[in-house]
Amino acid sequence: MKKILCLIFTFLLCITSIFGKDTKREFRGIWIATVDNINWPSKKGLSVEDQKKEYIDILNEIKSLNMNAIIMQVRPTADRFYKYPSSEPWSQYITGESGKNPGYDPLAFFIEEAHKRNIEFHAWFNPYRITLKKGEPIPKEHIARKHPNWIIEYAGRYYYDPGNPQAREFTENVIVDVVKHYDIDGVHMDDYFYPYPVLGKNRKVLHFNDDKSFAKYGKGMERGNWRRENTNAFVKELSHKIKKTKPYVKFGISPFGVWRNNDKDPTGSKTRAGAENYDTLYADTRVWIKNNWIDYIVPQIYWDFNLRVAPYKTLVDWWINEVKGSKVNLYIGQAAYKLGGTKAWRNKNELINQIKYNRSTGKVQGNIFFGYDKINKNVMDIKNSLKNKVYENIVLPNRTPWIDTVAPKKVTHLSGKKVSKGILLNWKDFPKNYTDYYVIYRSENKNFSKDLNKNIIDTVKRKYGEKYLDTRVIKGKSYYYMIAPVDRVHNQGEQSKTFKINY
Repeated sequence: MKKILCLIFTFLLCITSIFGKDTKREFRGIWIATVDNINWPSKKGLSVEDQKKEYIDILNEIKSLNMNAIIMQVRPTADRFYKYPSSEPWSQYITGESGKNPGYDPLAFFIEEAHKRNIEFHAWFNPYRITLKKGEPIPKEHIARKHPNWIIEYAGRYYYDPGNPQAREFTENVIVDVVKHYDIDGVHMDDYFYPYPVLGKNRKVLHFNDDKSFAKYGKGMERGNWRRENTNAFVKELSHKIKKTKPYVKFGISPFGVWRNNDKDPTGSKTRAGAENYDTLYADTRVWIKNNWIDYIVPQIYWDFNLRVAPYKTLVDWWINEVKGSKVNLYIGQAAYKLGGTKAWRNKNELINQIKYNRSTGKVQGNIFFGYDKINKNVMDIKNSLKNKVYENIVLPNRTPWIDTVAPKKVTHLSGKKVSKGILLNWKDFPKNYTDYYVIYRSENKNFSKDLNKNIIDTVKRKYGEKYLDTRVIKGKSYYYMIAPVDRVHNQGEQSKTFKINY
């Protein structure tokens, strides 16, 4: 009998984990790559109107799938998609010509349109890459030409030298200037610190020639340790500068999915990946987590459950243990770009089951997808799978309690009236309330669901007014509404009193 009761309890606990608390909050993001025109703009030299339309279409797609964040690449190759700072050239991926003014400020437009839809905007920077393709020259007026000691050529491509403190500081200051000038919600980087190794003609890995900076700054260290310290210094310094400028701006990094295989370090993952953050890219993610230099980490676990050398579950479990006890939210980078590819990814439930597994742990707090084009083209019917199996309801992004825990006071005087296009709600908020946006709850009876997420119909930024037009109403029905204020780091205040209206 005890055994049966224990099994029942375990089952109920599992059900609660999968369908309960962990879907109250969830970061649901998508990477939009601009390098080489992967996602936006679709090609160089589009008119401003076409560029804007393409971006708005992306946002509307994200919104329709109940996602809540966009991670947009704004500095792919030591260039810029923003007016300030102007220390590097306008990106060639906008106009087709490096340094050519696009005629508007893309980043300002990106943020404004994302916030209109209450989608978080994270600005994605590549810290060191200057050129993308082999043999591609550095633009004539580029600052790197004025500081040749800052750059290293590797396999026909140019990079800022991570071991040169002046080059590092320059990149840090570029990013912090963007934080100062723009209303971004987060600073984001992916896995490109030191470049991925390239094989030469003799099948040996080419040497990344940082000999000069190593001789000058190495201080007798082993080169690998010195390189990792350079990356650590960059992450630490940038983190402090971001928080000093705007404490609420989140800092996140998306590393390669494997820190170290356990054949090299017994505390590493039970994998045999061909590349590793620690040894290949000189990125010691463990140090960043232990020191709480970042607010979130998004390991790119781009493998299926049954891949022997790097199984999905094995890596998720490893990263869960890695962030335990830290002030770092764990999201998982999901391989939407693989949909429809190999046998594992021709299973339409592979990606969905990965998200379900993340939730079942109660520790993974969200997902970011790479491969917007596959989602946009609805490969493997992914849109319906997302909307009907895992993203059925709107949810708020995760809190970051180490930044702030004080929620706004509840709003007052909720009222509404019938108008030609629906029901127009109005309410009052305190002038000094720290509200960033409002959550609109609606029910067709006075008893709201215990899981209030099922009653969220939308969220709306405070800057656009203390009002909301509900157009999804039917004549002859009664509706009950509540409004809750939420601050910049997603602390939600108490819901207002319920307001009823017959339409």
